[in-house]
Amino acid sequence: MNDVEASEVEHADRRPQYTSMQKSELEALAISAIREHRRLLAADEAVYEEWIRASDDPKVPNSIRRTLQDEHITRQQKSKAQQMELSDMLDALGFVPAVPIGDD
Repeated sequence: MNDVEASEVEHADRRPQYTSMQKSELEALAISAIREHRRLLAADEAVYEEWIRASDDPKVPNSIRRTLQDEHITRQQKSKAQQMELSDMLDALGFVPAVPIGDD
């Protein structure tokens, strides 16, 4: 089984928990998840920018650069998992609720 098929099977396995929820409850959960996703993206961007700055500075030790790189990769993996969860919620909800920028 390739990665796409495995991902689709995993995605389908999680769907029932959201389809059985009340739409109002699911919408509130989705809004919360969207806000969390925005916070994660902002934090991830800060780590990424620090890693890039460190990579461009020959005075920064390799151990620091490696730590920042590892942190960036770990954050990307967590962000991907959170985004998949959010996608499941939105699929079950059937629409993307309005969440104004800065309303976090």
